[in-house]
Amino acid sequence: MAQERALRPRSIPRPLLFVLVPTATWFLLRPLLEPAPALPALHAAFGLSIFAFLGSLYLVPALGPTFIRANLKGRDLLKTYDTPIPESQGLVCASLYILLLILFIPYAFSESITNRHDDATSSGREGIVVKEFPHHQLAVYLSSILSLLIATMLGFLDDVFDIRWRHKLPIPIIACIPLLIVYYSERGTTDVVVPIPARWLLGTLINLGPLYYVYMSLLSTFCTNSINILAGINGSEVSQAVIIAVSVILNDLLYLPWAVGFRIPLPLHVTDGVKVGGVWSAGMAYGSRILVERHLFSLYFMLPLLGVCLGFMYHNWYPARAFPGDTLCYVTGMAFAVVGIQAHFSKTLLLFFLPQIFNFVLSCPQLFGLVPCPRHRVPRYDPETQLLYPSRAEFKDKRATAPATLVLRVFSALGLVELSLDERTREVTQTTNLTILNVFLLRFGPMREDSLTRVLIVTQVCGSLVAFFIRYGLAGLVYDGNRR
Repeated sequence: MAQERALRPRSIPRPLLFVLVPTATWFLLRPLLEPAPALPALHAAFGLSIFAFLGSLYLVPALGPTFIRANLKGRDLLKTYDTPIPESQGLVCASLYILLLILFIPYAFSESITNRHDDATSSGREGIVVKEFPHHQLAVYLSSILSLLIATMLGFLDDVFDIRWRHKLPIPIIACIPLLIVYYSERGTTDVVVPIPARWLLGTLINLGPLYYVYMSLLSTFCTNSINILAGINGSEVSQAVIIAVSVILNDLLYLPWAVGFRIPLPLHVTDGVKVGGVWSAGMAYGSRILVERHLFSLYFMLPLLGVCLGFMYHNWYPARAFPGDTLCYVTGMAFAVVGIQAHFSKTLLLFFLPQIFNFVLSCPQLFGLVPCPRHRVPRYDPETQLLYPSRAEFKDKRATAPATLVLRVFSALGLVELSLDERTREVTQTTNLTILNVFLLRFGPMREDSLTRVLIVTQVCGSLVAFFIRYGLAGLVYDGNRR
């Protein structure tokens, strides 16, 4: 009975459906009514994000048995029961997400909504007023959807064929090719603003040329794999995506036109604070239509992504009724890379990945073969106490090399790993797996799986707060103007 109770699909409150469907419908219809709102497409994006939430909330449990019959199932390694749980459910979320992005195209680009030739109507509106069809923006939007489709396909292939870590790392480069081609065809800038302390040597701008495209392809690779690497417990992957998406959305909102203005004071007196609002001062955009357009583009992709992730998180939370598979990690990571590249705030985006950067650096010795890397690096589950403990990697077939020993001893001195040494030779024979989840268990002690997920969520939130402070507090020390 306990096993059945743990795996039975979570009930979905019916009042939620009756409240959210009319709300979402109103947001979709509002841009079609006169007088049109200042940002009509943003209303539609918000309405579609509500449908994205409802769609994933209802479709994931409904399609779970179909995935099990197709042998897309797995066992929860951190549970005592063996009942199969549907895997690769990220395919449901990714399909719904891309479908809604396609349905959104008329709102963003049709003449009935974006073209306002009546000067009397358009002159009083804040936001974007398009006088001719935006062919460039449409090419960017379609190439972004194509990259998401490729990422979905590659992620699902990874779920089916179980590609090894060292082989899957470069896979996202394939998915970002449409982005890079459109960026190149539109003569996208490859100049980088040099920090003030280095300008005496390099000047104000430096043209990276082809290296900038290498940087963008590596950005897509990192965003996709960094979420996938920090996984293994219920709710870990989707919670990362939710918090990063919320952080990007909050950052985008700072650049939109607001009818009222306010100032956010910052500590340490490093700046005068963040000023937001005013007609066409547009917050941090300072009247720039280009900046507003870029962050609207980001919102169009982030709002539906947040919706599908929140719906899936309801079923993936401890104890999980559905597993995301690599597909969800691929499509969410590619979505972040898309907005970071196309909206030109890649440095700010990377700041929201601070925990993932730490976890990636920590994992590098195992990912690149310096330290043995088991198939699963998830924490070890003790069925008696129902607590998680740090899992271990052993040097079985070969002895630890000098570089591996040096790296592990440095990590041990920093309290990031726990080593087991041979009593006679004092060589490293075992180490805790190099993941941030095992670091949490080392520093805070054994804990339940849901508690470990909450620690990860708190860490991600703190990382975003640090990112906002660096971006809007400390960045002014090394960049002048509104440099991102």
